[in-house]
Amino acid sequence: MLFNLLKITGAGFGSKLSYGTGFFNMRMKLPDKDSAGVVTAYYLTSKGNKHDELDFEFLGNREGKPISLQTNVFAGGVGNREQRVILWFDPSADFHNYRILWNQHQIVFYVDDIPIRVFKNNTNIGVGYPSQAMKIEASLWDGDSWATDGGQTKINWSMAPFKAHFQGFDISGCPKTDSNNNNNNNEDCFSPEHWWNSEKYWTLDSKQKTDLKNVKKIYMNYDYCSDRNRYSVPPPECLINN
Repeated sequence: MLFNLLKITGAGFGSKLSYGTGFFNMRMKLPDKDSAGVVTAYYLTSKGNKHDELDFEFLGNREGKPISLQTNVFAGGVGNREQRVILWFDPSADFHNYRILWNQHQIVFYVDDIPIRVFKNNTNIGVGYPSQAMKIEASLWDGDSWATDGGQTKINWSMAPFKAHFQGFDISGCPKTDSNNNNNNNEDCFSPEHWWNSEKYWTLDSKQKTDLKNVKKIYMNYDYCSDRNRYSVPPPECLINN
C-alpha cells in the first residue's frame, strides 16, 4: 500500500474492527530524501475525549539526517508520555517490522524483533493503562509545526509528493465487534487462551531486556521521565524499575 502526501491533502487507512488486546505488526518503508516536517504514523486508538492510544510516529528530517521514532501512550485521554529514539538504520531504504504487544500486563513497542519501549500496567499505583478496545490506523501528514527541530525545520514542498509504503499488515488480536465492544469491559480479551496473554508475554526475557537497555543507552534522545522542565517530579511510573 502506498500513501502520498501533497500540500492539499494527507492520507490514511484503518482497520474495520476494534481489538481489546493483541499483537500487531506493520511493515513500513518511510518517505525518502528530504522528509523534514513529514510525520508517518502507525497507531492503535479508541474514540472519544478520554481515548486510549498507542503511537508509532516517525518524524522526518532533512536528507542525510537521522529520522526519529517517537512513541506515546494515552490512557483515558491522558498522554504526554513521549519517548524518542534515533533509528540505527535508514527506515526509508527498505521495509522493517514495527510491532506492538498489548496485554493486561505490559505494552511493548518493537522495531523488528528489538523492544524499544515497555509500558507496564501500574494501575495499582494510580497510573492509567490502556483498556479500551482500539482500532489500528496509519497516516501520513503535515507535522511541520512540531515534528522536526521543534517545528523550526519546515516541509520542503518542492519535494512532494512524499511517499510512505505499507505492507504485511498482520493482526493477532481479540476482536470487539459492535455488539460486544463495551470499552469499559475488556476482560474477555484477557484470556490466557490468547497466546499474547500467556505468562511468557508478561515480561521481557533476558535477551530482550539487554536489547532494550542498549536502545535506551545508545539511541534514545528524549524520555518524558527525564524532562524536568515538564515534570519537576517524575510521573509515578517513571520511579518504578520495571
